[in-house]
Amino acid sequence: MRIALVQHPPRLLDRAATLTLACTLVAEAAAGGAELVVFSEVFVPGYPTWIWRLRPGADMALADQLHARLLANAVDLSADDLAPLCAAAREHAVTVVCGIDERDGRYSRSTLYNAAVVIGPDGALLHRHRKLMPTNPERMVWGFGDGSTLRVVDTSVGRLGVLICWENYMPLARYAMYAQGVEIYVALSYDCGERWLASMQHIGREGGCWVLASGWACRAADLPDDLPGKAAMYPDPAEWINSGDAVVVAPGGRIAAGPLHQEFGILYADLDPALVGIARRSLDVAGHYARPDVFQLHVNGEVQRPVDFHHG
Repeated sequence: MRIALVQHPPRLLDRAATLTLACTLVAEAAAGGAELVVFSEVFVPGYPTWIWRLRPGADMALADQLHARLLANAVDLSADDLAPLCAAAREHAVTVVCGIDERDGRYSRSTLYNAAVVIGPDGALLHRHRKLMPTNPERMVWGFGDGSTLRVVDTSVGRLGVLICWENYMPLARYAMYAQGVEIYVALSYDCGERWLASMQHIGREGGCWVLASGWACRAADLPDDLPGKAAMYPDPAEWINSGDAVVVAPGGRIAAGPLHQEFGILYADLDPALVGIARRSLDVAGHYARPDVFQLHVNGEVQRPVDFHHG
């Protein structure tokens, strides 16, 4: 089975243009033989990279301008904003995993979530996961997900689960994936570098699963010229804001493809699903190596609602 990790900057803060780009990249990956196409964390309409440059409490007016653009271009699943990407998945008969800035279309309609969607080869939305814990300044942008989306789903390419960025450093979140029999563990991330790559190899060893880590790569020159505060925050257009480092790790921890460092492109790899069972013969942390008589994990899988209306 061939998979493709897309490492390409989005059209930041432009949902329509980014979706057009994503559809083009899906077509390219499918032409390369991919059955599964994976984009980066919040690819649509992009990661709010400015949060790591703003001065906390001092740049409120600028933060308001930037957030307003992000909110206006975020993805409302209830409004079918991902229709073009679903159509591309159906046209090319591929499974797609894509990070999105999701705008809650039900409660308040103003809160954003760092989310990931899994789209089947028929164009149907198979799964939506919201990041459980936004990291550091991300908490000024995104709300918290809940345990209802901490799931592994059956797809045409195997049992697939998604965790986002530093969720992959949460041992219990990983364990929840392992316990559901994840075969293809997708890690969408803004993180990169040697420590991140070492963690991906650790997960491949610990979980006995294929690890597909799709990185967020971007230079200052790739940011839109009309981005408020761009000149002050990113004076050097050649600066790599993030290096990407997309990588594929085989069950057991060996790097099978990548990392794709400070470059744009599509990283392909051929996966053998049989290697999952082989890797877990000696170490199955949620199976014969679990010791449930000593350790147990309880996951609250209930949807958390801010309000319940009861009409007589």
